[in-house]
Amino acid sequence: MLSISALLIACSDPNHSSQSQEAPFPLDSLLTKDQVGAAAMPAIIEPVEAPFPMPSFQIPTFPALTISIKDRGAEEGVLATAIIQKAIDEVSQQGGGKVLIPAGRWKSGRISLKSNVNLHLAKDAELHFSGQLEDYRPAVFTRHEGVEVMSLGACIYAYQQDNIALTGQGTLFGPEDGPVKDQMMTEDVTENFVNVDLPVHQRIYEGHDGESIFLPMFISPTACTNVYIEGLTLEQTAFWNIVPVYCDGVIIRGVTVNSVGIPRGDGIDIESSRNVLIEYSTLNNGDDCFTMKAGRGIDGIRVNKPTENVVVRYCLAKEGHGGITVGSETAGKIRNIYVHDCVFDNTGVGIRFKTRRPRGGGGENLYYERLRMNLRQTAFRWDMLGQELYVGELAKRNPPREVNELTPQFKDIYIKDILVETASTFVNINGIPESPLQNLQMENVVVKDSRKLFRADDARQLSFRNIEVVSDDSLLQFLDTREVVFDKAIFHVPGGNIISTIKGEASDSIRFINTQPSKPKGWASSNYYKP
Repeated sequence: MLSISALLIACSDPNHSSQSQEAPFPLDSLLTKDQVGAAAMPAIIEPVEAPFPMPSFQIPTFPALTISIKDRGAEEGVLATAIIQKAIDEVSQQGGGKVLIPAGRWKSGRISLKSNVNLHLAKDAELHFSGQLEDYRPAVFTRHEGVEVMSLGACIYAYQQDNIALTGQGTLFGPEDGPVKDQMMTEDVTENFVNVDLPVHQRIYEGHDGESIFLPMFISPTACTNVYIEGLTLEQTAFWNIVPVYCDGVIIRGVTVNSVGIPRGDGIDIESSRNVLIEYSTLNNGDDCFTMKAGRGIDGIRVNKPTENVVVRYCLAKEGHGGITVGSETAGKIRNIYVHDCVFDNTGVGIRFKTRRPRGGGGENLYYERLRMNLRQTAFRWDMLGQELYVGELAKRNPPREVNELTPQFKDIYIKDILVETASTFVNINGIPESPLQNLQMENVVVKDSRKLFRADDARQLSFRNIEVVSDDSLLQFLDTREVVFDKAIFHVPGGNIISTIKGEASDSIRFINTQPSKPKGWASSNYYKP
């Protein structure tokens, strides 16, 4: 171990051996996967309770007018974009109502929802989207990975509309094979691909003469108010699935999303939107499942729109890179997020935080409560540096950079009443030296099986209270991390001893209070750690 000047305080209870071996909280109070997700959705929206003010959410109502696309001449298997769009426009012009996609196999290009219209897919209705570029032109205003552009938009799109809905028990199928997928942008990061010095209306990518395009999202209401999405199943997206952008007042409930095997096939991404409720949904994805984003880098800072006031409850995350993720697009800030009573079953990372030095903003006031997680990877993961492939030298931890408008920060994160059935690692924190993770409070956590134990680089004010961890590993690692307390923490580790490595001049004040074992192996009996 490296000799350091940090003060490491071991305030151990001499009676720790008599501590209760009961779980830190009643595990049977957590919901199971059969009690959450789309199959468990009730008919009504229950009142929302959160650690911050939230609006009252109600299922919207629409006038009685209903137009079936079949009655307007749509034929199964024949491109019906114009018929569907004309029906939507007509219903909106007449004051609102329902456009019905009846049972059958229908085909369309991009559809634009309009105010006061509920696009409803009946049971056994399938709406398949074209893979031809001409069916998504002209380019529309959209945001791709946090950067504003003019491109294909989304299969189901809306811009500056109010009181729109997409409902039913039918299934949407993403773009079939064809130019839409073949002419996608390069693998470079978006901010390197798009010239953000150009006005947005000049950032046009619609695939003429072989030029690149940005893959269309599946459903993306943009700058809309009062959005309601319920009941549908989404299959085979080309890109992110459900993505409200710049919206206020969004309800997403009872949806099922399947995109396993599709790169960047995120489930639900909330993008610079506010006052959002996501409940009773089941996501099975090729990338992150439930994700909060707020713009990328310089362009995101210019827009400066946060994602805020979001509740995710009674949901099921299955396959996916992360069960619930914040970032990595964080420029406008992500705040006031409350995730509770969800189940992550066979997901990669459980609770995931991502940002990068050039992304800006960050996240704060993030709450996670009453979650059951069965994971293939880390339970609690902070990745704030990224990879050189995407951000170059900025992915290197050292040297610390000067703090500027592009320096993100994560702080004020509260995690409580969590059961981790299995994971590869309990906690893994990679902060930024000049902007460490700050004020993480974790309480009442049970980890039944974790291969690795704990690592914290560049963090401060970490509290782990009333936790119990079973791990194949005994190592607690700290690098430039300070003000850490383990209080009433029980570690079931090989040999019955925990081992610590502490590095970095900033490391200081790491305390163990009423823990089992009482302190890391090799600590002196005094309050000072000496190798």
